[in-house]
Amino acid sequence: MVPAISLAYEKAESDIMKRKPRDAKNDKLVNERLISMSYGQIGMMQASAGFFTYFVIMGENGFWMNDLIGIRQQWDSKAVNDVRDSYGQEWTYNDRKVLEFTCHTAFFISIVIVQWADLIICKTRRNSLVHQGMDNHVLNFGLLFETVLAAILSYGPGMDKALRMYPMKFNWWLVAIPFAIMIFIYDEIRRYILRRNPGGWVEKETYY
Repeated sequence: MVPAISLAYEKAESDIMKRKPRDAKNDKLVNERLISMSYGQIGMMQASAGFFTYFVIMGENGFWMNDLIGIRQQWDSKAVNDVRDSYGQEWTYNDRKVLEFTCHTAFFISIVIVQWADLIICKTRRNSLVHQGMDNHVLNFGLLFETVLAAILSYGPGMDKALRMYPMKFNWWLVAIPFAIMIFIYDEIRRYILRRNPGGWVEKETYY
């Protein structure tokens, strides 16, 4: 909530007075283009970051992605304490669940990381971050706040019992960063095309 609210403190874009007034009848707050951008494009990159991080941790602990298919029944059975990973190592029920919940934690952390980029690209609709800058101190605090909160949820005492969230290795935080960079570059290119070719296909399909 803090990062979302921080956008209310963002200064107006430099070209705001050059734009046509909003058409109150047709320019809705939520439209097909916004849904397409949020879920079909940026959302897919965020989901990819989460799943990629999940499978990286599973793979690092011995379970390759193709060996995870079809083992749910064994995995969730408390009576089975000898599930073999891709290297032939046996995993007890408790060890499997710790690994699973660690992956859940990592998925959550990866979403927080890609949300850094998502929040920054939401600062403007057309201008580049180079034009807009990072002078919104409420937004900067929001980025720090959500990161610290994510760390507390991962490393705080008792979180494994209360929320089934487990501590992560530092390098597991880094797995999602390329996806955050990809989101930022993707939207910078989109907005560059908007500025260079106003009224073109990209504006008609992605500008909201």
